[in-house]
Amino acid sequence: MRLIDTHSHLFLEEFSEDLPQVIERARAVGVTHIFMPNIDSTTIDAMLSACNTYKGYCFPMIGLHPTSVNADYVKELEIVARELKSSGEYVAIGEIGMDLYWDKTFLKEQQIVLDKQVNWALEYDLPVVIHCRDAFDYIYKVLEPYKSCPLKGIFHSFTGTADEAARILEFSGFSIGINGVVTFKKSHLPEVLLEIPLEKIVLETDSPYLTPVPNRGKRNESAYVKDTLKKVSEVYQMSPEAVGNVTSENALKVFGMLK
Repeated sequence: MRLIDTHSHLFLEEFSEDLPQVIERARAVGVTHIFMPNIDSTTIDAMLSACNTYKGYCFPMIGLHPTSVNADYVKELEIVARELKSSGEYVAIGEIGMDLYWDKTFLKEQQIVLDKQVNWALEYDLPVVIHCRDAFDYIYKVLEPYKSCPLKGIFHSFTGTADEAARILEFSGFSIGINGVVTFKKSHLPEVLLEIPLEKIVLETDSPYLTPVPNRGKRNESAYVKDTLKKVSEVYQMSPEAVGNVTSENALKVFGMLK
């Protein structure tokens, strides 16, 4: 079995006491790569520390998460710019995007921050990892001018409609990230997935959040990507091994690591 967790926050304090065991469990189920998205300036050190400890297995991204966009966003962006300039180890710009679920106070700033980071992705030839919550049309509007650019990336934690999936796939370099939400009882994602080619799907956990069935209610971790794989395999009526191989290849392609 070959699996890749394209989105996991294993550097957060939820894993401070048992990260070695968490990594071991991920390896045991066949996870070959774990990609770690940054949140803001407060998480960079912890993320890099985890990725350095598990170099060649865990890979860091750099970016400013939309829920961390506030009146200080210019300072935060300066830190992202500095990291991009001083280090070649980042494999993506992420996690970036827009989130209007909790608060719309900084809507305009979120748009500015997203656009700036998309520009950096093109400048540094890195993929983007997009967070979207109650903000699809706003994000699409920011991204639309870049349709003819070689922009690539992942629309992470997709929970949208078939129409929204089709609009994402207007960007030929984009894949759609599917996590534990697809296993939830009331999820409409299984029906939507049937409209999306498997060649455009990557798997993720978003650990420690969105734990898939049968462990829902517990802390999520990278090993549980196998439960998402199981459900996705059922939807596509393919073996878990085949889906694991295709989605892993898709992920490595996005991150420029496909040999």
